[in-house]
Amino acid sequence: MDLETKLTHLLTQRQKNSTLRTLTLSSAPTPTTDFSSNDFLTLSTSPLLKSTYLSELPGLPLGSGGSRLLDGNSAYAEALEQEIAGFHGAQAGLLFNSGFDANVGFFACVPQRGDVLVFDELVHASVHDGMRLARAGGRVSFGHNSVEGLRDVLGRVLSEYEGVASGRCHVFVAVESVYSMDGDVAPLGEIVDVVEEVLGKGRGYVVVDEAHSTGVLGHQGRGLVCELGLEDRIFARLHTFGKAIAANGAILLGSATLRHYLINYARPLIYTTFLSYPALALIRSSYMLLRSGKTVHLQAHLHSLTQTLFTRLNELQTVSGAARMTLRIPNACPQSPIFAVQLVRPRALASFLQSRGMMVRAVVPPTVPMGTDRVRICLHAGNTVTEVEQLVQALQIWCEDEVKTSQEGDVQVAATRARL
Repeated sequence: MDLETKLTHLLTQRQKNSTLRTLTLSSAPTPTTDFSSNDFLTLSTSPLLKSTYLSELPGLPLGSGGSRLLDGNSAYAEALEQEIAGFHGAQAGLLFNSGFDANVGFFACVPQRGDVLVFDELVHASVHDGMRLARAGGRVSFGHNSVEGLRDVLGRVLSEYEGVASGRCHVFVAVESVYSMDGDVAPLGEIVDVVEEVLGKGRGYVVVDEAHSTGVLGHQGRGLVCELGLEDRIFARLHTFGKAIAANGAILLGSATLRHYLINYARPLIYTTFLSYPALALIRSSYMLLRSGKTVHLQAHLHSLTQTLFTRLNELQTVSGAARMTLRIPNACPQSPIFAVQLVRPRALASFLQSRGMMVRAVVPPTVPMGTDRVRICLHAGNTVTEVEQLVQALQIWCEDEVKTSQEGDVQVAATRARL
């Protein structure tokens, strides 16, 4: 079998399993209401951000000219790193072209031989890719957001890895502040407490991916670590710019020593052309808005909408038996603007909502675990209460039609069996 035939066979198997991924363009009527993107503060269409950005551009070159270690570095980039690190209460920061690059670079090179990687079972794919490249002596997962599960795992690591028990080796604990597919927030304070309690200071190092909390959680959008006052107890933080910041790229925050080490060993940083000046200018412009407090009202409105949607979904399940039968909604109001609404036929529901001018997308395995198929609803500062209520009304209509169709099908099957 030649390579093209093999690749075609593998794609066909995915199609049969309903797991084939394709690039799509929206077929929904325009304009659509955005309940899908990660543009949480709606800055991507903000006239204020656009004007700030255009004011930042004059005098800047376009391309960076190379990698950071050759011709791509600049005083502008280093000043931006210092500004962002200061905003998040970190000693130093290092910019990367993407959050994926940053995670792969960090986890591939920072853990040393004999160290152990402990991670929440739902951490991002980029963390897994980085860990696979690491020299660490072991990788162990713990149950999602389970503090007691983490405690048990750390206890086993102490008893099973002599290097850790003797203090020669270290344990890295990888978590996210907000998990992108469920929207739930890590019990970060408890996680840090358990790591310090079980391992002691100097042996356990917590690494937090703040991709979905940047701009959303904490004072002026500084993230969960800052909200909880844990800046001095976290070894490294990742903030990305492709979501609420409405740009692209990422920054790893930590000590000056960590920054210098990554410059020497993080291959995704060393062997790639650095971000362009316009990209850096957009990042700086967004942070100027955050730092000046001009996004605080957007952040507040976003959290208000989150409570509104949670309340309306609970009311829907109270009044609609069809909704209770069809949809599984979060038990508690999310602290983030991401809602995972699980059901059996998420693609059908997503298609229905898109036909009504609401951009909602289905998420199915292998992106999420088997049996947790869902539509992922993301709220934005640009959404309105009326739009949220229209979304819930549309959910009710679809659920009732779905149950009615199912019941009619059962009647037809019963009638056929009776004739036989």
